[in-house]
Amino acid sequence: MPTLKDALISALGEDLKEYTLQRPSDVSAFIVPRMSFRAAAKVMLAQGARLAAEWATDDAAFKKGFSVHAAYNLDGEFLIVSAEMPEGGPSFPSITKKYLAAYRFERQIWSLFGILPEGHPDMRPWIKHEDWPADIYPLRKSFDGKTYIPKAAGTYVWVRAEGEGVYEIPVGPVHAGIIEPGHFRFQAVGEDIINMEARLGYTHKGIEKRFEQMDWASAARLAGRVSGDTSVGHATAYAEAVESASGTIVGLRAQYLRAILLERERMANHLGDIGAICNDAAFTFMLYQMSILREKMLRTNAALFGHRLTFDCVMPGGVSSDITREGKETIKAELSGIEAEFDKLVRIYEDNPSLEDRVYSTGILTPPDAKAFGVVGFVARASGVANDARILRPTDAYRKVPPIPPLLTSGDVHARAWVRIVEVRDSIRIIRMMLDEMPEGELSVEFTPPAPGACGFSAVEGWRGEIIYWVQAGPQGEINRCMVRDPSSVNWIAIEQAIKGNIVPDFPLCNKSFNQSYSGNDL
Repeated sequence: MPTLKDALISALGEDLKEYTLQRPSDVSAFIVPRMSFRAAAKVMLAQGARLAAEWATDDAAFKKGFSVHAAYNLDGEFLIVSAEMPEGGPSFPSITKKYLAAYRFERQIWSLFGILPEGHPDMRPWIKHEDWPADIYPLRKSFDGKTYIPKAAGTYVWVRAEGEGVYEIPVGPVHAGIIEPGHFRFQAVGEDIINMEARLGYTHKGIEKRFEQMDWASAARLAGRVSGDTSVGHATAYAEAVESASGTIVGLRAQYLRAILLERERMANHLGDIGAICNDAAFTFMLYQMSILREKMLRTNAALFGHRLTFDCVMPGGVSSDITREGKETIKAELSGIEAEFDKLVRIYEDNPSLEDRVYSTGILTPPDAKAFGVVGFVARASGVANDARILRPTDAYRKVPPIPPLLTSGDVHARAWVRIVEVRDSIRIIRMMLDEMPEGELSVEFTPPAPGACGFSAVEGWRGEIIYWVQAGPQGEINRCMVRDPSSVNWIAIEQAIKGNIVPDFPLCNKSFNQSYSGNDL
C-alpha cells in the first residue's frame, strides 16, 4: 500500500509544491492550489487517513495573504497539505463533507480568521461568540489583541427538534461546583434524549494570539497553562514542535524525565476521573478513595518537582527538574502503595451490581462513529480505534519502554472507565522501568530559536489523548503562528453522538466518562 506522500504525488503530482522548511523531516508538507485542497482530502480519505488537525495562518509578515493547512495521519505517517489564498476575500473548498472532524475546525477558521470554507453546511460562529462584532477576526495580524471590543447584538441559533411531546432542556453555561462553563441544549421526549448540541467558547482566552507576542522560551510557560490539568502534555508538545523547527536534539535523560512526568500526569488524572465517574453513578465511596490516591501523587509532585501539577518542568531543550536517587525511591514507594490500594478498589468497582447497571451500555460511541469523528485518546481506545501518539511518534524513551495501550470495542461509559484503569496500571509499569533504566546525561541542551520561515510539528500523547502543535517562525525568527490542537477539539463533538438514545439523568455520567477540557478546546 502506498504511503500518504506517494498517494498524493500520484494523484496531484503536477499541482504539488513541497514545503522544504517543514520539520521534522519525516513529516511531509505540500502546497496545493487553493481549489485542489478538497481534492487532496479526497486522496487522503481514499487511503484511510484521518484528519488530525486543520488550521489557518495569516501570512502578512511574509508579504502574502492567508493559508489553510490540514494534517493527515495514517499509522505512523503524518502529512500536511496547505493552500494559499489572496488577502482580499479569502476562501477555500470545505472538506467537512469528506471529514466530519473538519466541521468545527472550519467554523473556527471562519470565526477567528474570516476565511470562508466554501460549501460548509454550518456557518454559525465557533469559539468567537455571537456578541463579538461580525467583522472582527482576532487571529488576523491586523487585529491588536489589546483592543477593547464593544459588545454587539447577536443570537446563537440552536439546532431544534420539533414534534409532539418534544421539549428542550437548557443546561449551563454556569454549572455546579468548579466545572468550567459550557452550554448544552437537549431535545427530549419524556426522559429520552433525541438530540444534544454543545455551545462552547466561554473560556476563549486568546491563547494562540498571545503566543505571537512572546519569545520562544517564555512561551513554554503559556503552553503549560493551555489546560491546567495537562500542563506536562501541552508543554511537551510545544517543546517538541519548537525543537523540531530549530533542529534541537534533546538528550535521552531529559526524554526519560519528560516521559515519567507524562505518565504521572496520566495516572493522577485517570485516578480522579475513575472516582468522578463512579460519583456520577451515586457511588461516592469510590470518589473519595480515588481522590486520596490522586492527592498522594500531587503531594509527591510538589515535594520532588516544586508544583502539584508539575508546571514549568518542561522547556525547549529539555527539562528543568531532575530526579535524585532518593527521589526515585520516593516514587517507587508511592507507586507500590497506590498499586495495592488501587487493585482493591478495582475489585470493588467490578463487584458492584448497581454501578454495573449504570455504566454498561450507557453513552455508546460506536467504533464507526469514533473513526468518522477522528476521536483520540482513551475515547478512541474504548471504541476500537488504536490511536496512541506514544506509538505513532515515539521518542527514544518510549521506544525503549513502549506502552501497552488497551483496546476495547463496546464504546460505553464502562469501556472509557476501564481503559483508564488499564492505563493506570501500565503507567505504573512504565514509570518503574524508566526509573530503573534512566541514563545519565544533561537535563537540557542549548536551544537555538528556529530560522525564519521554519515550521515545526509535534504529536504527543497527553492523558486525554493526542496533542498536536504546529509552530511557524516569522521573517525575523519570531513566533508567527502557534497552532494548538487539544484532544478535546475532536472529542467534544463525539459526546453529542454518544448521548442520543440515553435518558437525561445519564448525561452527567456520560459527560464525565469523556471528561473533555473546556479550556483546551476554547483557547
